Amino acid sequence: MKTVVLGGSGFLGSHAADALTARGHDVTIFDLKPSLYAQPSQRVVAGDILDAEALARALDGAQAVYHFAGLADLDDAGTRPLDTVEQNILGTCQVLDAAVQAGVQRVVFASTIYVYSNLGGFYRCSKLAAELYIEEYQRRHGLDFTILRFGTVYGPRADERNSVWCYLRQGLREGRIVFPGTGEEIREYVHARDAATLSVDILAPEYRNRHVIITGHHPMRVTDLLRMITEMLQKDVRIEFAGAQGNAHYAVTPYSFTPKIGNKLVSNEYVDMGQGLLECLHEIAQEAPDAVGRTARRARSR
Repeated sequence: MKTVVLGGSGFLGSHAADALTARGHDVTIFDLKPSLYAQPSQRVVAGDILDAEALARALDGAQAVYHFAGLADLDDAGTRPLDTVEQNILGTCQVLDAAVQAGVQRVVFASTIYVYSNLGGFYRCSKLAAELYIEEYQRRHGLDFTILRFGTVYGPRADERNSVWCYLRQGLREGRIVFPGTGEEIREYVHARDAATLSVDILAPEYRNRHVIITGHHPMRVTDLLRMITEMLQKDVRIEFAGAQGNAHYAVTPYSFTPKIGNKLVSNEYVDMGQGLLECLHEIAQEAPDAVGRTARRARSR
């Protein structure tokens, strides 16, 4: 199957591209920047989803399109509402229009569990609006979809926009971890490779026009995660809790009473949390010397 991964050079998009290639898909990566992880069999095309002509060329002949492109950071979205609208809402409409014109069979959209919440700020607003457009395109044009509502994803290839990456890098480089909360917050962490595997599984017919939740298997307090990191580093690491910030992040659950029902999908085999953290630590430890001096942004609680 010819499959285009929009945003396929990024953290989760690159893992999805790999999982698709492993299943025999003919993968094209479409992104603003070249992929550092592209496999020899994968075609890489530089382009912007806001460029209708470039998008049309990339989707020509495609049977499935994975849409990971856009502004993916909750805190960035909070300070850039107009950019968030342009990239996440207008950009998604451009993708949908191009998909209809190209005769695409399925659009797979990377959304968020924040659509269940009253939190999440402009990021949630943009993802929820994009979901509504996707559903309307299906009703009007018969463009089938699967919406993936991701929880907290961690793993290799992440950067300072990823909360777990920030905790690991702070502990390793600075000897302290600053968390903008109380530590009692609950998350269900899912490894990027597991999330990518499930993202390919949903191409099965039973997930057509469905909303799917992709999170981890087990709820974990942030405090327990940070203690795990300090034990793995085998050195004194100071953990600082900044207290409740009154921000757009949820504490225990993203869910509020809304009718946006989705089915949770988990894999039978999955990456153990400890093994996954070790993998990330090894990657961070191998950063180039000039990257060591960079100050990671304050860790997100996503």
